[in-house]
Amino acid sequence: MSERKVLNKYYPPDFDPAKIPKLKLPKDRQYVVRLMAPFNMRCKTCGEYIYKGKKFNARKETVQNESYLGLPIFRFYIKCTRCLAEITFKTDPENTDYTMEHGATRNFQAEKLLEEEEKRMQKEREEEELNNPMKVLENRTKDSKLEMEVLENLQELKELNQRQANVDFEAMLKQYKELEEEQRRREQEEDEQEMKAMLEQAQNRRLLEDSDSDEEPTKARPNPTAQSKPTDILQEDPQPQSKRPRMESWERSVGKLSTKAQLAGLVARRKEKEKEKEKEKEKEKADPALENGMETRGTTASTGSLPAAAAATSSLGLLGAYSDSEDSASD
Repeated sequence: MSERKVLNKYYPPDFDPAKIPKLKLPKDRQYVVRLMAPFNMRCKTCGEYIYKGKKFNARKETVQNESYLGLPIFRFYIKCTRCLAEITFKTDPENTDYTMEHGATRNFQAEKLLEEEEKRMQKEREEEELNNPMKVLENRTKDSKLEMEVLENLQELKELNQRQANVDFEAMLKQYKELEEEQRRREQEEDEQEMKAMLEQAQNRRLLEDSDSDEEPTKARPNPTAQSKPTDILQEDPQPQSKRPRMESWERSVGKLSTKAQLAGLVARRKEKEKEKEKEKEKEKADPALENGMETRGTTASTGSLPAAAAATSSLGLLGAYSDSEDSASD
């Protein structure tokens, strides 16, 4: 494997390089090379456009009897991609470019033609000035006059621009900073106002909740006669069944004890009844015959209305206990 990378060859002692036979090749021989189109061109035969950078398999040859400062000039042959017509162009070392020979026309060549025209005029002027000193003076005066006109025009354009567009960049930046600070301050104020409003709403809501929890609303008792639909019973607030009969029996027997005036009236009645009983006892002591009549009348009354008397005694006992408790509280 190491023999494949040998750099030095073996030459025998009797080697003579003059005995090596030389190939006699023509000077205008051609080589096949791979190249890209150096410029945009259009085929004269079919009108096909060939753009710069398109790749071709071209034939290359050396141009005979043409050179620039000892540099050879090469010619290239390519074929049109559409009609296969032959197109040739060659190198131009003087202008570091390529020149079209035949088969196509070069596109976008106006700039190059303008540069060539300027070079030709400059060359003619130099030839005239070489033999005519008065021509040199005229050309210098023309150049100076043209230069003065260009400077005046340039100064006028500068003054016009200063008049129309007098821009102070520092003031502009300062104004922009002020606007930015004002906008930031306004945003901060709006944020603070929103925060205050949200805190006030939360505080009001908390106060309302506290007041609702402290004050328990009293609900009116629904009237069973006012219900028109059977389903209205489901919407009522449930009440314990044990309290209803007790309240109804108390109201039937005594009545509602809601104010102090009613209680005071009941206490006064009890005292009047006691006084009447005392008077009756005194009369019975005074008249024994009347006592006997009262006993018979009392037995008949007691046998006829025993449940009413029991209810009356029970209510009187309850009223007595209630009046005693009120008297102790007032003392």
